[in-house]
This record gives sequence, C-alpha cells and structure tokens, in this order.
Amino acid sequence: MTRDLAMLATACVAVNAAEDAAAPEGAEAPKPASSWKTSAAIGATLTRGNSDTLTVNGTIDTIKKWGKNEAGAGFSVTYGETDNKETANNMAAYGQYNRLVSERLFVYGRVDFSRDKLADVNYRIGLSPGAGYYFIKNDKFTLSGELGPGYIWEEVGGVSDDYFSLHVGEKFTWEINDRARLWQSLSYDPEVEDFENYLLRAEIGFETDIMKNLSLRVVGIDTYRNMPAAGRNKNDFQLITGIAYKF
Repeated sequence: MTRDLAMLATACVAVNAAEDAAAPEGAEAPKPASSWKTSAAIGATLTRGNSDTLTVNGTIDTIKKWGKNEAGAGFSVTYGETDNKETANNMAAYGQYNRLVSERLFVYGRVDFSRDKLADVNYRIGLSPGAGYYFIKNDKFTLSGELGPGYIWEEVGGVSDDYFSLHVGEKFTWEINDRARLWQSLSYDPEVEDFENYLLRAEIGFETDIMKNLSLRVVGIDTYRNMPAAGRNKNDFQLITGIAYKF
C-alpha cells in the first residue's frame, strides 16, 4: 500500500511539473471561443420642435455552424410616434435549423412570429419544413434557395384564420472584406388554396466595422401583404440605421 501511494504521488508531481512547463507562470488558461456568433443592434431617431417624433428599433441575431448543422434565430422590435400618435409598433422573431445532406443540399425547419399593431395584425405564426440548396458557397459569397410546405396561424383585422401555405425563400451574403458585409433575403408565402392571399418580404442590409466588436448598420425591410386588414395599406417599408455590438 505504501509503495502504491508513493507511485501515485510521484505521478501527480510529474503531471503538475509538465503543466507548469507548458504554461508560463501567471498566465491564465485560454478560454474556448464561443461557437455562437451573436449581434445586438439599436437605432433611434428623436426630433423636438415643430414636430415631436421618436422612433426606436432593436434587434438581436445569433447563428451557429457546427459539423453538418446550421442554426439561427433573431428578434426585432420597432416603436415610433409623431406628436404623441403611434407611427410604428411591431415585432418579429424567427428560428431556423438546417441539416446539411451534402456540401450544398440541406433540409430545414423554420418558425416565424410577427405582430404589427398599425397593420392590424395581432399575430402571425408560420411553421415550415423543407429543403434548400446553396448555389454559391465560399468564404466571400453564399447564395441559397429554399422551398417547402408551411402552415399559418394568424389574426388579421380581428379575424382568426389558419391555412396551409407554401414557402419560397432566397438568401444572399457577401463578405466584402474583413470590415464590411452585405446581405439580402426574399421570401414569398402564399396560401395554398388562394394564391391571392400571400406575404412577400424583402430585406437588404449593409454593415461596416468601426471597432473590433462595434459596427454601423443600415437595413431596409419591405413587407407586402396582398390581402391586408380592412382600411390598411398593402405595403410597409422600414429603413433602419443603428449601431451593432457583436459578442
């Protein structure tokens, strides 16, 4: 027993000596890099004088890629008023998971939620599984398309409805250089039994770094609903400028 304890003590001393030799005295062990890439952005416009206006927008997006898996989620909210009258009050969220079948082909599952008080959309929830393909995929460019069935639950103009839908999507990204990037997306979601009832959404954005984790961002979002609530416009457009922090 005494001999075994002596051997164990000798082994522990050897391990500790090896660790001390590998790491300089006083140096902290390196922390593993986070596999999630997350950014939070906020933008605001305030005027006082002949007109009193306030518009605030906040977004948070996160993405992770590992092995044959890709996951992403995001949330955004916008509120605006002019002379104490609401001019914007909406929020949106999404989550998507892709599983690569090959280097370019993937299957996905996606869920969307949106609410827009001024458009009289109390809620809109979309669920869509499907398949996608990367037409371009390298370190600078990606271009992908998505196609699949879907199901929508919504309350528009005080009327609740649910129906089968079709999801057609396209996404493009361009890493211009190590400090600037551009992205664009387009989605088309019609009702299967009535293609006149559809939602078309387009987004384009540009971001440039001003510090290591801080960047300036400009995003344009256009939402077109072909059958809006009574008395509401079909088209809504937002131009958002702000500062984003990446962590």
